[in-house]
Amino acid sequence: MHSKRLLRIPATVIAVTGLLLSACTTGGGGRQAEASSPSTSAGASATASLKPLPSQITAALAPYYDQKLSWRDCGVPGFDCTTMKVPLDYAHPVAADDLRLAVARKKAMGPGERIGSLLVNPGGPGGSAIDYLQYAALGYPEPVTSRYDMVAVDPRGVARSEPVECASDQQMDGYTAVDTTPDDAAEITALTKADKDFTAGCKERSAKLLGHVSTVESARDMDVLRALLGDQKLTYVGKSYGTFLGATYAGLFPQRVGRLVLDGAMDPSVNALESSRAQAGGFEVAFSAFAKDCVKRAACPLGSSSVNDAGKKLDALFASLDARPLPTGTARRLTESLGTTGVIAAMYDQEAWPTLRAALTSADKGDGNPLLKLSDSYYERDESGQYSNLMYANSAVNCLDLPPALTSPDAVERALPSFTEASPHFGTTLAWSSLLCGYWPLPATGHPQRIEAKGAAPILVVGTTRDPATPYAWAVSLASQLSSGRLLTYQGDGHTAYARGSDCIDTAVNAYLLADTLPAPDKTCT
Repeated sequence: MHSKRLLRIPATVIAVTGLLLSACTTGGGGRQAEASSPSTSAGASATASLKPLPSQITAALAPYYDQKLSWRDCGVPGFDCTTMKVPLDYAHPVAADDLRLAVARKKAMGPGERIGSLLVNPGGPGGSAIDYLQYAALGYPEPVTSRYDMVAVDPRGVARSEPVECASDQQMDGYTAVDTTPDDAAEITALTKADKDFTAGCKERSAKLLGHVSTVESARDMDVLRALLGDQKLTYVGKSYGTFLGATYAGLFPQRVGRLVLDGAMDPSVNALESSRAQAGGFEVAFSAFAKDCVKRAACPLGSSSVNDAGKKLDALFASLDARPLPTGTARRLTESLGTTGVIAAMYDQEAWPTLRAALTSADKGDGNPLLKLSDSYYERDESGQYSNLMYANSAVNCLDLPPALTSPDAVERALPSFTEASPHFGTTLAWSSLLCGYWPLPATGHPQRIEAKGAAPILVVGTTRDPATPYAWAVSLASQLSSGRLLTYQGDGHTAYARGSDCIDTAVNAYLLADTLPAPDKTCT
Protein backbone atom coordinates (compact mmCIF):
# COMPACT_ATOMS: atom_id res chain seq x y z
CA MET A 1 0.00 0.00 0.00
CA HIS A 2 1.83 3.08 -1.23
CA SER A 3 -0.24 6.06 -0.20
CA LYS A 4 0.19 8.95 2.14
CA ARG A 5 -3.11 9.29 3.95
CA LEU A 6 -5.39 8.54 1.00
CA LEU A 7 -8.71 9.89 2.22
CA ARG A 8 -11.48 9.87 -0.33
CA ILE A 9 -14.91 8.38 -0.81
CA PRO A 10 -14.93 4.74 -1.94
CA ALA A 11 -13.82 3.95 -5.46
CA THR A 12 -17.00 1.88 -5.74
CA VAL A 13 -18.99 5.10 -5.44
CA ILE A 14 -16.81 7.00 -7.91
CA ALA A 15 -17.22 4.12 -10.36
CA VAL A 16 -20.95 4.74 -10.46
CA THR A 17 -20.25 7.90 -12.46
CA GLY A 18 -19.34 5.83 -15.49
CA LEU A 19 -19.26 8.55 -18.13
CA LEU A 20 -16.38 10.97 -17.84
CA LEU A 21 -16.76 14.63 -18.64
CA SER A 22 -14.12 14.42 -21.34
CA ALA A 23 -14.62 17.99 -22.53
CA CYS A 24 -13.61 19.29 -19.09
CA THR A 25 -9.86 19.38 -19.43
CA THR A 26 -7.08 21.91 -19.37
CA GLY A 27 -4.75 19.63 -21.30
CA GLY A 28 -1.40 18.51 -20.00
CA GLY A 29 -2.15 14.80 -20.36
CA GLY A 30 -0.44 12.13 -18.31
CA ARG A 31 -1.61 9.71 -15.62
CA GLN A 32 -0.05 10.63 -12.30
CA ALA A 33 -0.72 9.99 -8.68
CA GLU A 34 7.93 16.38 4.38
CA ALA A 35 11.24 17.67 5.21
CA SER A 36 10.78 19.64 8.40
CA SER A 37 12.02 18.94 11.88
CA PRO A 38 11.28 15.46 13.26
CA SER A 39 10.14 17.03 16.52
CA THR A 40 7.38 18.85 14.67
CA SER A 41 6.03 15.72 13.04
CA ALA A 42 6.33 13.49 16.08
CA GLY A 43 5.09 15.91 18.71
CA ALA A 44 1.71 16.57 20.21
CA SER A 45 -1.30 17.94 18.41
CA ALA A 46 -1.15 21.60 17.44
CA THR A 47 -2.40 24.44 19.59
CA ALA A 48 -1.87 27.27 17.07
CA SER A 49 -4.83 28.22 14.86
CA LEU A 50 -5.11 28.95 11.15
CA LYS A 51 -5.29 32.69 10.64
CA PRO A 52 -7.84 34.22 8.23
CA LEU A 53 -6.74 36.12 5.15
CA PRO A 54 -7.62 39.80 4.72
CA SER A 55 -11.15 40.14 3.39
CA GLN A 56 -10.13 42.74 0.81
CA ILE A 57 -9.13 41.36 -2.60
CA THR A 58 -5.80 42.88 -3.61
CA ALA A 59 -5.20 44.60 -6.94
CA ALA A 60 -2.79 41.82 -7.91
CA LEU A 61 -5.53 39.20 -7.51
CA ALA A 62 -8.38 41.27 -8.98
CA PRO A 63 -7.86 39.92 -12.55
CA TYR A 64 -8.58 36.41 -11.30
CA TYR A 65 -11.72 37.42 -9.42
CA ASP A 66 -12.91 39.52 -12.38
CA GLN A 67 -12.45 36.95 -15.16
CA LYS A 68 -15.52 35.68 -17.02
CA LEU A 69 -16.29 31.99 -17.31
CA SER A 70 -17.15 30.67 -20.77
CA TRP A 71 -19.34 27.59 -20.37
CA ARG A 72 -19.63 24.90 -23.03
CA ASP A 73 -21.30 21.53 -23.38
CA CYS A 74 -19.35 18.69 -21.75
CA GLY A 75 -20.56 15.93 -24.03
CA VAL A 76 -22.67 14.48 -21.20
CA PRO A 77 -26.34 15.56 -21.18
CA GLY A 78 -27.07 18.25 -18.61
CA PHE A 79 -23.46 19.08 -17.74
CA ASP A 80 -21.52 22.22 -18.68
CA CYS A 81 -17.76 22.70 -18.54
CA THR A 82 -15.34 25.60 -18.42
CA THR A 83 -11.88 26.50 -17.20
CA MET A 84 -10.72 29.19 -14.79
CA LYS A 85 -7.30 30.73 -14.32
CA VAL A 86 -5.59 31.01 -10.95
CA PRO A 87 -2.08 32.14 -10.04
CA LEU A 88 0.59 29.51 -9.58
CA ASP A 89 1.80 31.46 -6.55
CA TYR A 90 -0.73 33.67 -4.73
CA ALA A 91 2.09 35.59 -3.08
CA HIS A 92 3.62 36.49 -6.44
CA PRO A 93 1.02 36.20 -9.22
CA VAL A 94 2.54 36.22 -12.71
CA ALA A 95 0.21 35.86 -15.68
CA ALA A 96 2.70 33.76 -17.61
CA ASP A 97 2.67 31.16 -14.84
CA ASP A 98 -1.10 30.98 -14.38
CA LEU A 99 -2.76 27.60 -13.97
CA ARG A 100 -5.98 26.64 -15.69
CA LEU A 101 -8.37 24.57 -13.60
CA ALA A 102 -11.21 22.47 -15.01
CA VAL A 103 -14.73 23.24 -13.74
CA ALA A 104 -18.04 21.47 -14.38
CA ARG A 105 -21.64 22.03 -13.31
CA LYS A 106 -25.14 20.68 -13.61
CA LYS A 107 -27.64 23.50 -13.30
CA ALA A 108 -30.61 23.35 -10.96
CA MET A 109 -33.75 22.43 -12.86
CA GLY A 110 -36.33 22.64 -10.07
CA PRO A 111 -38.88 22.13 -8.74
CA GLY A 112 -38.34 24.94 -6.28
CA GLU A 113 -36.46 28.20 -6.40
CA ARG A 114 -32.74 28.03 -7.12
CA ILE A 115 -30.67 28.65 -3.97
CA GLY A 116 -27.20 29.01 -5.50
CA SER A 117 -24.16 26.86 -6.26
CA LEU A 118 -23.14 23.77 -4.28
CA LEU A 119 -19.48 22.81 -4.68
CA VAL A 120 -18.51 19.19 -4.00
CA ASN A 121 -15.20 17.44 -3.40
CA PRO A 122 -14.73 13.68 -2.79
CA GLY A 123 -11.39 13.86 -0.99
CA GLY A 124 -8.07 12.23 -1.70
CA PRO A 125 -6.21 14.43 -1.88
CA GLY A 126 -6.07 13.69 -5.58
CA GLY A 127 -9.64 12.53 -6.17
CA SER A 128 -11.30 14.09 -9.19
CA ALA A 129 -14.14 16.36 -8.08
CA ILE A 130 -15.47 16.44 -11.65
CA ASP A 131 -15.73 12.65 -11.77
CA TYR A 132 -17.49 12.75 -8.40
CA LEU A 133 -19.84 15.51 -9.58
CA GLN A 134 -21.54 13.05 -11.90
CA TYR A 135 -22.42 10.91 -8.88
CA ALA A 136 -23.36 13.86 -6.68
CA ALA A 137 -25.52 15.59 -9.30
CA LEU A 138 -27.50 12.43 -9.93
CA GLY A 139 -27.14 10.59 -6.63
CA TYR A 140 -27.54 13.27 -3.96
CA PRO A 141 -31.10 13.70 -2.67
CA GLU A 142 -33.34 15.29 -5.29
CA PRO A 143 -34.54 18.14 -3.03
CA VAL A 144 -30.93 19.37 -2.96
CA THR A 145 -29.94 18.79 -6.60
CA SER A 146 -33.14 20.40 -7.86
CA ARG A 147 -32.39 23.71 -6.12
CA TYR A 148 -28.62 24.00 -6.35
CA ASP A 149 -26.34 24.23 -9.35
CA MET A 150 -24.06 21.29 -8.60
CA VAL A 151 -20.47 22.39 -9.26
CA ALA A 152 -16.99 20.86 -9.05
CA VAL A 153 -13.45 21.96 -9.77
CA ASP A 154 -10.59 19.51 -10.07
CA PRO A 155 -8.06 20.99 -7.62
CA ARG A 156 -4.69 22.16 -8.91
CA GLY A 157 -2.49 19.18 -9.71
CA VAL A 158 -5.45 16.80 -9.98
CA ALA A 159 -6.93 15.00 -13.01
CA ARG A 160 -7.95 17.68 -15.57
CA SER A 161 -6.34 20.60 -13.73
CA GLU A 162 -2.63 20.66 -14.56
CA PRO A 163 -2.05 17.11 -13.25
CA VAL A 164 1.05 16.25 -11.27
CA GLU A 165 3.05 13.52 -12.97
CA CYS A 166 5.52 11.16 -11.32
CA ALA A 167 5.88 7.87 -13.19
CA SER A 168 4.95 5.82 -16.22
CA ASP A 169 2.23 3.19 -15.94
CA GLN A 170 4.85 0.44 -16.09
CA GLN A 171 6.82 2.11 -13.30
CA MET A 172 3.66 2.35 -11.22
CA ASP A 173 3.01 -1.36 -11.64
CA GLY A 174 6.42 -2.00 -10.13
CA TYR A 175 6.03 0.58 -7.40
CA THR A 176 2.66 -0.65 -6.14
CA ALA A 177 3.96 -4.23 -5.95
CA VAL A 178 7.03 -3.41 -3.80
CA ASP A 179 7.05 -5.14 -0.42
CA THR A 180 5.82 -2.75 2.30
CA THR A 181 6.50 -5.19 5.15
CA PRO A 182 10.26 -5.63 4.69
CA ASP A 183 11.80 -8.55 6.55
CA ASP A 184 15.49 -7.81 6.09
CA ALA A 185 18.00 -5.15 5.07
CA ALA A 186 17.71 -5.99 1.37
CA GLU A 187 13.95 -5.54 1.37
CA ILE A 188 14.28 -2.26 3.31
CA THR A 189 16.75 -1.05 0.69
CA ALA A 190 14.37 -2.03 -2.11
CA LEU A 191 11.48 -0.17 -0.44
CA THR A 192 13.44 3.01 0.22
CA LYS A 193 14.83 2.95 -3.32
CA ALA A 194 11.30 2.67 -4.69
CA ASP A 195 10.18 5.66 -2.61
CA LYS A 196 13.21 7.71 -3.65
CA ASP A 197 12.70 6.85 -7.32
CA PHE A 198 9.04 7.84 -7.05
CA THR A 199 9.77 11.21 -5.47
CA ALA A 200 12.57 11.88 -7.95
CA GLY A 201 10.11 11.19 -10.76
CA CYS A 202 7.69 13.72 -9.32
CA LYS A 203 10.42 16.35 -9.28
CA GLU A 204 11.59 15.52 -12.79
CA ARG A 205 8.10 15.53 -14.34
CA SER A 206 6.34 18.23 -12.29
CA ALA A 207 9.01 20.52 -10.85
CA LYS A 208 7.23 23.81 -11.57
CA LEU A 209 3.93 22.78 -9.99
CA LEU A 210 5.19 20.64 -7.13
CA GLY A 211 5.64 23.48 -4.64
CA HIS A 212 2.17 24.93 -5.29
CA VAL A 213 -0.40 22.19 -4.73
CA SER A 214 -1.07 22.78 -1.03
CA THR A 215 -4.52 22.64 0.48
CA VAL A 216 -4.29 26.35 1.35
CA GLU A 217 -3.76 27.18 -2.32
CA SER A 218 -6.65 24.95 -3.39
CA ALA A 219 -8.89 26.63 -0.82
CA ARG A 220 -7.95 30.00 -2.28
CA ASP A 221 -8.81 28.64 -5.73
CA MET A 222 -12.26 27.73 -4.41
CA ASP A 223 -12.78 31.31 -3.29
CA VAL A 224 -12.00 32.56 -6.78
CA LEU A 225 -14.54 30.09 -8.18
CA ARG A 226 -17.14 31.16 -5.61
CA ALA A 227 -16.84 34.72 -6.84
CA LEU A 228 -16.97 33.74 -10.53
CA LEU A 229 -20.16 31.76 -9.89
CA GLY A 230 -21.74 34.88 -8.45
CA ASP A 231 -22.16 33.53 -4.92
CA GLN A 232 -21.59 35.85 -1.97
CA LYS A 233 -20.83 32.86 0.25
CA LEU A 234 -19.60 29.33 -0.35
CA THR A 235 -21.94 26.36 -0.03
CA TYR A 236 -20.00 23.11 -0.07
CA VAL A 237 -20.07 19.38 0.64
CA GLY A 238 -16.62 17.94 1.26
CA LYS A 239 -16.01 14.26 1.85
CA SER A 240 -12.97 12.80 3.62
CA TYR A 241 -9.91 14.94 2.73
CA GLY A 242 -12.49 17.31 1.24
CA THR A 243 -13.38 18.16 4.85
CA PHE A 244 -9.85 19.44 5.39
CA LEU A 245 -10.14 21.50 2.22
CA GLY A 246 -13.48 22.90 3.37
CA ALA A 247 -12.30 23.58 6.91
CA THR A 248 -9.22 25.31 5.52
CA TYR A 249 -11.49 27.50 3.41
CA ALA A 250 -13.50 28.38 6.51
CA GLY A 251 -10.34 29.26 8.41
CA LEU A 252 -9.07 31.50 5.61
CA PHE A 253 -12.40 33.08 4.66
CA PRO A 254 -14.74 32.81 7.67
CA GLN A 255 -16.84 35.74 6.50
CA ARG A 256 -17.57 33.94 3.20
CA VAL A 257 -18.79 30.68 4.73
CA GLY A 258 -22.32 29.78 3.71
CA ARG A 259 -23.44 26.23 4.41
CA LEU A 260 -20.53 23.80 4.73
CA VAL A 261 -21.00 20.05 5.20
CA LEU A 262 -17.78 18.29 6.24
CA ASP A 263 -18.45 14.54 6.05
CA GLY A 264 -15.86 11.97 7.18
CA ALA A 265 -13.84 14.66 8.88
CA MET A 266 -10.11 15.05 9.18
CA ASP A 267 -8.58 16.68 12.23
CA PRO A 268 -6.27 19.49 11.06
CA SER A 269 -4.55 19.66 14.43
CA VAL A 270 -2.93 16.22 14.26
CA ASN A 271 0.50 15.69 12.72
CA ALA A 272 1.38 13.24 9.97
CA LEU A 273 2.57 10.51 12.33
CA GLU A 274 -0.58 10.63 14.44
CA SER A 275 -2.69 10.72 11.29
CA SER A 276 -1.07 7.63 9.79
CA ARG A 277 -1.28 5.71 13.06
CA ALA A 278 -4.91 6.67 13.60
CA GLN A 279 -5.78 5.60 10.06
CA ALA A 280 -4.16 2.23 10.74
CA GLY A 281 -6.42 1.90 13.76
CA GLY A 282 -9.41 2.87 11.64
CA PHE A 283 -8.73 0.08 9.16
CA GLU A 284 -8.40 -2.35 12.06
CA VAL A 285 -11.83 -1.34 13.38
CA ALA A 286 -13.29 -1.74 9.91
CA PHE A 287 -11.70 -5.17 9.45
CA SER A 288 -13.11 -6.32 12.78
CA ALA A 289 -16.58 -5.26 11.62
CA PHE A 290 -16.07 -7.11 8.33
CA ALA A 291 -14.77 -10.22 10.08
CA LYS A 292 -17.63 -10.19 12.59
CA ASP A 293 -20.08 -10.20 9.70
CA CYS A 294 -18.09 -12.74 7.69
CA VAL A 295 -17.74 -15.46 10.33
CA LYS A 296 -21.53 -15.61 10.68
CA ARG A 297 -21.77 -16.76 7.07
CA ALA A 298 -21.44 -20.40 6.07
CA ALA A 299 -18.98 -19.71 3.25
CA CYS A 300 -16.77 -17.16 5.00
CA PRO A 301 -13.21 -17.60 3.64
CA LEU A 302 -11.81 -16.53 7.03
CA GLY A 303 -13.56 -19.32 8.92
CA SER A 304 -16.64 -19.37 11.12
CA SER A 305 -15.29 -19.39 14.65
CA SER A 306 -14.30 -15.88 15.76
CA VAL A 307 -13.00 -12.47 14.70
CA ASN A 308 -9.65 -13.37 16.27
CA ASP A 309 -9.34 -16.52 14.16
CA ALA A 310 -10.41 -14.59 11.07
CA GLY A 311 -7.53 -12.20 11.70
CA LYS A 312 -5.11 -15.11 11.98
CA LYS A 313 -6.30 -16.46 8.63
CA LEU A 314 -5.82 -13.03 7.05
CA ASP A 315 -2.29 -12.85 8.46
CA ALA A 316 -1.60 -16.32 7.06
CA LEU A 317 -2.76 -15.19 3.63
CA PHE A 318 -0.50 -12.15 3.73
CA ALA A 319 2.46 -14.30 4.81
CA SER A 320 1.75 -16.73 1.98
CA LEU A 321 1.65 -13.88 -0.55
CA ASP A 322 4.94 -12.57 0.83
CA ALA A 323 6.58 -15.93 0.22
CA ARG A 324 4.80 -16.90 -3.01
CA PRO A 325 2.82 -14.24 -4.89
CA LEU A 326 -0.28 -15.64 -6.55
CA PRO A 327 -0.89 -15.84 -10.29
CA THR A 328 -3.65 -13.56 -11.57
CA GLY A 329 -4.11 -14.72 -15.17
CA THR A 330 -2.10 -11.67 -16.27
CA ALA A 331 1.58 -10.78 -16.43
CA ARG A 332 1.28 -9.39 -12.89
CA ARG A 333 1.26 -11.48 -9.74
CA LEU A 334 -0.54 -10.70 -6.50
CA THR A 335 2.16 -9.70 -4.02
CA GLU A 336 1.60 -9.19 -0.31
CA SER A 337 1.55 -5.45 -0.88
CA LEU A 338 -1.11 -5.65 -3.58
CA GLY A 339 -3.14 -8.15 -1.57
CA THR A 340 -3.08 -5.94 1.51
CA THR A 341 -4.17 -2.96 -0.58
CA GLY A 342 -7.01 -5.03 -2.02
CA VAL A 343 -8.31 -5.82 1.46
CA ILE A 344 -7.94 -2.20 2.58
CA ALA A 345 -9.82 -0.99 -0.51
CA ALA A 346 -12.86 -2.97 0.58
CA MET A 347 -12.75 -1.49 4.08
CA TYR A 348 -13.94 1.90 2.78
CA ASP A 349 -17.45 0.66 2.03
CA GLN A 350 -19.46 -2.19 3.51
CA GLU A 351 -21.09 -2.62 0.11
CA ALA A 352 -17.72 -4.01 -1.01
CA TRP A 353 -17.69 -6.73 1.64
CA PRO A 354 -19.29 -9.40 -0.60
CA THR A 355 -16.65 -8.64 -3.25
CA LEU A 356 -13.91 -9.04 -0.66
CA ARG A 357 -15.33 -12.35 0.57
CA ALA A 358 -15.33 -13.64 -3.00
CA ALA A 359 -11.81 -12.34 -3.59
CA LEU A 360 -10.47 -14.02 -0.44
CA THR A 361 -12.19 -17.26 -1.46
CA SER A 362 -10.50 -17.08 -4.86
CA ALA A 363 -7.14 -16.40 -3.23
CA ASP A 364 -7.56 -19.52 -1.10
CA LYS A 365 -8.01 -21.42 -4.35
CA GLY A 366 -4.84 -19.94 -5.86
CA ASP A 367 -6.37 -17.17 -7.95
CA GLY A 368 -5.14 -13.68 -7.07
CA ASN A 369 -7.02 -11.82 -9.78
CA PRO A 370 -10.07 -10.64 -7.77
CA LEU A 371 -7.88 -9.20 -4.99
CA LEU A 372 -5.70 -7.58 -7.64
CA LYS A 373 -8.78 -5.89 -9.10
CA LEU A 374 -9.65 -4.49 -5.68
CA SER A 375 -6.12 -3.16 -5.36
CA ASP A 376 -6.33 -1.63 -8.83
CA SER A 377 -9.55 0.15 -7.86
CA TYR A 378 -7.74 1.70 -4.90
CA TYR A 379 -4.91 2.96 -7.10
CA GLU A 380 -7.30 3.91 -9.93
CA ARG A 381 -5.62 1.64 -12.48
CA ASP A 382 -7.94 0.76 -15.34
CA GLU A 383 -8.11 -2.49 -17.28
CA SER A 384 -5.79 -1.16 -19.97
CA GLY A 385 -3.08 -0.61 -17.37
CA GLN A 386 -3.39 3.18 -17.21
CA TYR A 387 -3.32 4.94 -13.84
CA SER A 388 -5.11 8.15 -13.00
CA ASN A 389 -2.93 10.75 -11.31
CA LEU A 390 -4.60 10.10 -7.94
CA MET A 391 -1.53 8.67 -6.21
CA TYR A 392 0.81 11.34 -7.58
CA ALA A 393 -1.41 14.22 -6.50
CA ASN A 394 -2.07 12.49 -3.18
CA SER A 395 1.62 12.37 -2.36
CA ALA A 396 2.32 15.87 -3.66
CA VAL A 397 -0.42 17.50 -1.57
CA ASN A 398 0.18 15.51 1.60
CA CYS A 399 3.94 15.99 1.53
CA LEU A 400 3.46 19.73 1.11
CA ASP A 401 0.74 20.09 3.75
CA LEU A 402 2.58 18.49 6.68
CA PRO A 403 6.15 17.67 7.73
CA PRO A 404 6.89 13.96 7.24
CA ALA A 405 5.62 11.38 9.66
CA LEU A 406 8.90 9.46 9.49
CA THR A 407 12.21 10.30 7.85
CA SER A 408 14.31 7.12 7.88
CA PRO A 409 14.04 3.34 8.15
CA ASP A 410 15.33 3.60 11.73
CA ALA A 411 12.47 5.96 12.55
CA VAL A 412 9.99 3.48 11.07
CA GLU A 413 11.47 0.65 13.15
CA ARG A 414 11.02 2.75 16.30
CA ALA A 415 7.43 3.58 15.38
CA LEU A 416 6.42 0.03 14.44
CA PRO A 417 5.30 -1.09 17.92
CA SER A 418 2.78 1.73 18.19
CA PHE A 419 1.46 1.02 14.68
CA THR A 420 1.07 -2.70 15.24
CA GLU A 421 -0.62 -2.01 18.56
CA ALA A 422 -3.12 0.21 16.76
CA SER A 423 -3.52 -2.29 13.92
CA PRO A 424 -2.12 -5.81 14.22
CA HIS A 425 -3.05 -6.63 10.62
CA PHE A 426 -2.25 -3.42 8.75
CA GLY A 427 0.03 -1.47 11.08
CA THR A 428 3.34 -2.58 9.56
CA THR A 429 2.23 -1.64 6.06
CA LEU A 430 0.90 1.75 7.18
CA ALA A 431 4.11 2.50 9.09
CA TRP A 432 6.41 1.81 6.16
CA SER A 433 4.05 3.63 3.79
CA SER A 434 4.48 6.72 5.99
CA LEU A 435 8.12 7.04 4.94
CA LEU A 436 7.52 8.44 1.45
CA CYS A 437 7.35 12.12 2.42
CA GLY A 438 10.67 11.75 4.20
CA TYR A 439 12.25 11.65 0.73
CA TRP A 440 10.14 14.43 -0.80
CA PRO A 441 12.22 16.90 -2.86
CA LEU A 442 10.63 19.98 -1.26
CA PRO A 443 10.08 20.97 2.38
CA ALA A 444 6.53 21.08 3.69
CA THR A 445 4.89 24.49 3.63
CA GLY A 446 2.12 23.58 6.08
CA HIS A 447 1.98 22.32 9.64
CA PRO A 448 -0.62 20.95 12.04
CA GLN A 449 -2.93 23.65 13.35
CA ARG A 450 -6.37 24.06 14.80
CA ILE A 451 -9.06 25.61 12.63
CA GLU A 452 -11.51 27.80 14.51
CA ALA A 453 -12.97 29.97 11.72
CA LYS A 454 -14.20 32.58 14.17
CA GLY A 455 -17.16 34.51 12.81
CA ALA A 456 -18.16 31.81 10.30
CA ALA A 457 -21.78 30.76 9.86
CA PRO A 458 -22.69 27.36 11.40
CA ILE A 459 -20.72 24.46 9.89
CA LEU A 460 -22.04 20.88 9.93
CA VAL A 461 -19.50 18.13 10.67
CA VAL A 462 -20.55 14.51 10.02
CA GLY A 463 -18.72 11.57 11.58
CA THR A 464 -19.19 7.79 11.27
CA THR A 465 -18.38 5.74 14.37
CA ARG A 466 -16.62 2.90 12.53
CA ASP A 467 -15.15 4.90 9.67
CA PRO A 468 -12.02 3.07 8.43
CA ALA A 469 -10.17 6.07 6.99
CA THR A 470 -11.17 9.09 9.08
CA PRO A 471 -11.67 7.97 12.69
CA TYR A 472 -14.77 9.27 14.42
CA ALA A 473 -12.59 11.03 17.00
CA TRP A 474 -11.42 13.36 14.23
CA ALA A 475 -14.98 14.51 13.55
CA VAL A 476 -15.50 15.15 17.25
CA SER A 477 -12.28 17.15 17.38
CA LEU A 478 -12.99 19.23 14.27
CA ALA A 479 -16.51 20.08 15.39
CA SER A 480 -15.14 21.24 18.74
CA GLN A 481 -12.36 23.31 17.13
CA LEU A 482 -14.69 25.20 14.80
CA SER A 483 -16.24 28.13 16.60
CA SER A 484 -19.56 27.39 14.87
CA GLY A 485 -19.23 23.62 14.41
CA ARG A 486 -22.13 21.22 14.94
CA LEU A 487 -21.52 17.45 15.05
CA LEU A 488 -23.87 14.94 13.41
CA THR A 489 -23.06 11.29 14.18
CA TYR A 490 -23.76 8.20 12.12
CA GLN A 491 -23.44 5.04 14.18
CA GLY A 492 -22.35 2.53 11.57
CA ASP A 493 -19.73 1.33 9.10
CA GLY A 494 -18.16 2.76 5.98
CA HIS A 495 -16.37 5.92 4.96
CA THR A 496 -18.62 9.04 5.05
CA ALA A 497 -22.38 9.05 5.54
CA TYR A 498 -24.31 11.61 3.48
CA ALA A 499 -26.11 10.30 0.38
CA ARG A 500 -25.01 6.76 1.16
CA GLY A 501 -28.23 5.16 2.37
CA SER A 502 -29.11 6.66 5.75
CA ASP A 503 -32.46 8.48 5.62
CA CYS A 504 -31.70 9.99 9.02
CA ILE A 505 -28.39 11.51 7.89
CA ASP A 506 -29.82 12.66 4.57
CA THR A 507 -32.80 14.32 6.23
CA ALA A 508 -30.58 16.21 8.67
CA VAL A 509 -28.08 17.35 6.02
CA ASN A 510 -30.85 18.31 3.59
CA ALA A 511 -32.50 20.50 6.24
CA TYR A 512 -29.23 22.32 6.74
CA LEU A 513 -28.51 22.78 3.02
CA LEU A 514 -32.05 23.81 2.12
CA ALA A 515 -33.24 25.76 5.15
CA ASP A 516 -30.08 26.44 7.18
CA THR A 517 -31.53 24.31 9.96
CA LEU A 518 -28.95 22.48 12.07
CA PRO A 519 -29.61 19.09 13.68
CA ALA A 520 -29.99 19.04 17.43
CA PRO A 521 -26.76 18.95 19.44
CA ASP A 522 -25.43 15.40 19.80
CA LYS A 523 -27.81 14.13 17.12
CA THR A 524 -27.02 10.47 16.35
CA CYS A 525 -28.36 8.41 13.44
CA THR A 526 -28.29 4.61 13.33
